[in-house]
Amino acid sequence: MKTPARLQVLLDEGLIDGVLRQLKSGKEAEVFVVRCGDDTRAAKVYKAATDRSFRQAVDYTENRKVKNSRQARAMAKGTRYGREQQEAAWQSAEVDALYRLADAGVRVPQPFHFFEGVLLMELVADADGLAAPRLNDVPYTPEAAREHHALLLREVVRMLCAGVVHGDLSEFNILLAQDGPVIIDLPQAVDAAGNNHAARMLMRDVNNLRNFFGQHAPELLDTHHGPEIWDLYAAGRLSPETPLTGRYEPRPGAVDLSAVLREIEDARLEAAERDLRRGAAS
Repeated sequence: MKTPARLQVLLDEGLIDGVLRQLKSGKEAEVFVVRCGDDTRAAKVYKAATDRSFRQAVDYTENRKVKNSRQARAMAKGTRYGREQQEAAWQSAEVDALYRLADAGVRVPQPFHFFEGVLLMELVADADGLAAPRLNDVPYTPEAAREHHALLLREVVRMLCAGVVHGDLSEFNILLAQDGPVIIDLPQAVDAAGNNHAARMLMRDVNNLRNFFGQHAPELLDTHHGPEIWDLYAAGRLSPETPLTGRYEPRPGAVDLSAVLREIEDARLEAAERDLRRGAAS
């Protein structure tokens, strides 16, 4: 195949030795299978983030650090330079999260290099050495659904203990490798302690897993791991080995976290719908 211009730079720098094929193309990036010596890896080539709304950017980028005050002002004003810096920060957030989570033992692709807007990382493979399928593309028995659900909850906990919430976790960005599920696509990952939306995002991630695997093991639909996990985290009692029950009873006098988060999410959706109606009427 013809080598994309963005990957030609990596060839010229000796970071890759060949481009084998395109693996996928999405709104945020294109992914290619590349050769590095005797190894086969994935190269994620980022696109400009023109399809993400400003509201989403605010939620995900809250409290993300920038290099200097000029960048912060430009990003706040939405200037061309600011948009370029915001996109660079969006890309580097995934790189930083991957290194951080890989070091914490979370099941994510091993990152190798980030150069000129291209992330070079491990190719997640199935038993035949081919690119692993998404969870959504695989059939499940009830036993397999329960097993994968439990494993992924443990990975969510491990991520949270490392200070990270995925923010967009679902069956569409988890791959089923030969040795089990692997979590991918982390540009929207947020700092659990520094982002006011982290609890809501954690609840959504956990609920997405529950709803997906609950299609195959219906008893999972009655679990409430999200508020349980966040309550343990907020109390400083969460570790990767903490037993989870799937039950959640607010402590006497404590705020019902799940109810509050539902109300916040409902209010946010109502506001978004009002904005859409205003835009359509103008």
